[in-house]
Amino acid sequence: MIQVRHLSHSFGRHQALRDVSFSLGKGEFVFLSGPSGAGKTTLLRILHAALPVQRGEAIVADFNLGRLPSASVPLLRRQVGVVFQDFKILPLRTVEENVALPLELRGLSDAHIERRVRAVCMALGLEDRVKLKCRDISGGEQQRVAIARALVTNPKVLLADEPTGNLDPALSLRLMELFKQFQTYGATVLFATHSRELMGHYPEAYVMHLEDGRITAANWPGAGVVRALQASAGAQRENFVRPDPGGR
Repeated sequence: MIQVRHLSHSFGRHQALRDVSFSLGKGEFVFLSGPSGAGKTTLLRILHAALPVQRGEAIVADFNLGRLPSASVPLLRRQVGVVFQDFKILPLRTVEENVALPLELRGLSDAHIERRVRAVCMALGLEDRVKLKCRDISGGEQQRVAIARALVTNPKVLLADEPTGNLDPALSLRLMELFKQFQTYGATVLFATHSRELMGHYPEAYVMHLEDGRITAANWPGAGVVRALQASAGAQRENFVRPDPGGR
């Protein structure tokens, strides 16, 4: 579902990504970790065509992003759900209007839209907020609206940029169970987070660590690995492995 080969990206003189290579198949889940400024958001933005591919190659849901005409970007985004760090919800529209928007853009029936919106809002504990304008709900609730909007289309790929940042631990775990449920149904999930506590609840998950734009550790062969490295997250974590500089 996601294939990245020797991907690099710069903003002026600042190199945000440096020769990043990895692949993820259908139904695979990866935590994307790393400090602020490591390149996590840049990578996610490239993978849903919000930033261009400058060097290297990125293929998502069978779309080659380096060759993707602008007219085809909406087709890509029908397959890729995104949870943004800054939510990007419409404050003057209601919760249900925000969540329904991607379904309306597809021209689906009102009955189908109502059913899907109700189900996703209930799963995220928003059923009592659906008629409220988003400017009138809390920041944590706004974040859940953004998550609901990403999930409502049943995407093949889910990209999440710190989606639990404003949520309490119990709600964060509830959200994670929802993401894992989508993984079970076949969605490929790339989930950026700073929370080692959250990752510790899912020791079976793949983890890819970015620093200074490079993959410095990963624990699955799809990251192009050559040797084991003891994980710093604790004894329960599976060993990390350093990637081959050539991305093989």
